[in-house]
Amino acid sequence: MTSVSVSRPDEGLEAVAVAVKELRAGRPVIVVDDADREDEGDLVMAAQFATAGLMGFFVRYGSGLICVPMAGELADRLRLPLMVPAAPGTAAADVPAYTVSVDAVGTGSGISAADRALTARVLADPTTGPDQLNRPGHMFPLRARAGGIAERRGHTEATVDLLRLAGLAPIGVISEVCEDDGSLARDDRLRDFAVEHGLRVVTIEQLTQKLHRSGTAL
Repeated sequence: MTSVSVSRPDEGLEAVAVAVKELRAGRPVIVVDDADREDEGDLVMAAQFATAGLMGFFVRYGSGLICVPMAGELADRLRLPLMVPAAPGTAAADVPAYTVSVDAVGTGSGISAADRALTARVLADPTTGPDQLNRPGHMFPLRARAGGIAERRGHTEATVDLLRLAGLAPIGVISEVCEDDGSLARDDRLRDFAVEHGLRVVTIEQLTQKLHRSGTAL
């Protein structure tokens, strides 16, 4: 595991509770996956609370690619098909399920922080219909597996599971935390970034422990 992990299960459960509280308050958190997987930390926020300021933070300190993990039923309701259907006979269990990219109708170029924040909020709005989205766009929805992190231990599923625990719309905004040189921030560098910006860190392993110990089915 990376150095941002915790050693005691109780600490892990507390980390999840704190992350849920932060997300409910409209603040972003960092979600770290397994060391033997991507071993990266993603900035995560609830799409319904996206602002130009928060989106600007994600763009500045993230990879630049802003993704929108969402529950499968939301992708279906918004008629967002997969960008590239899985090839017959291939094992796509751990491949991110990108849908077609979108912008909200009424945005400018779609690329500004304000435009991308608006698109995130429109996607999270339960009254939004398919005709309120332009395709292609500058935001990249990701379809979460129905079984959450129990089915795929990825940032997509972890984001949706955390938001469901928080009682929020199961749709978030994520971007990988990067160094100034564009490389991914890991281990102590990721922890230092979190401390510098007052962000709480939770790992997918901690979330797994929480769901297992509480018997929560999402």
